[in-house]
Amino acid sequence: MTDLVGSELVVRRGAATLLDSLSLSLASPGAVALIGPNGAGKSTLLKILAGIEQPDSGTVRVGDRSLESLPRAVRAATVGYLPQYFDPHWDLTVADLVQLGAARGAQRRSGAIEAARETFELAALWRRRWSTLSGGERARALLAMVLVVDPPILLADEPAAALDIRHRLDVIRTLSHRGGARLSIVVVHDLDLAFRFFDRVVVVDRGRIVADAPAQELIANPLLDQVFAVRFERLKTADGWLLRAMT
Repeated sequence: MTDLVGSELVVRRGAATLLDSLSLSLASPGAVALIGPNGAGKSTLLKILAGIEQPDSGTVRVGDRSLESLPRAVRAATVGYLPQYFDPHWDLTVADLVQLGAARGAQRRSGAIEAARETFELAALWRRRWSTLSGGERARALLAMVLVVDPPILLADEPAAALDIRHRLDVIRTLSHRGGARLSIVVVHDLDLAFRFFDRVVVVDRGRIVADAPAQELIANPLLDQVFAVRFERLKTADGWLLRAMT
């Protein structure tokens, strides 16, 4: 299994400290939700863990090797990264994007492209160009592009934000279920989905990890109310807990 560890990560942008000596160990397999208020450092953390950006100090390790030491092709096949925003340089078709994603893998699994097309319901969009897609359609195409190689580690930054309710549930369920055999780390905006579908929830605030626990343990922690600056009502349902912000 492929573990991912960030140690003493510091990221500064001008006078702002985006990550403040943040350390996080993520064991594989596992389904982990990252939550926190806007500007907490979640997106920055994912970019550092994916090797998209470099920290000012600190290290990232994949298994027993530093992320920096991995050859580009090995890194691309090992760590799948789904950004919050994506704008390809060329106006590619959905088929082009998924095929480019498949090319990152050293060995393509038989039927991988077809499976990705079916899983994310892309058949009707297959020959459509990026510029013609809605936000939700783009999100599904990106997911297929990243997951077609079935990377051991997935880092996804709010992948369901632009989706309608049904597709949002399908995507979050798919990514959390990957945690049964892979390592799946997902920034989740909807707290109900984070606590319903993920085994472990990590709370980021002001560039630091302020809570890290199994979802069932963390749901009752009053720290959530402090971090999000609201008072939550906890509602127990047959499917799990719901958080409702009180006015």
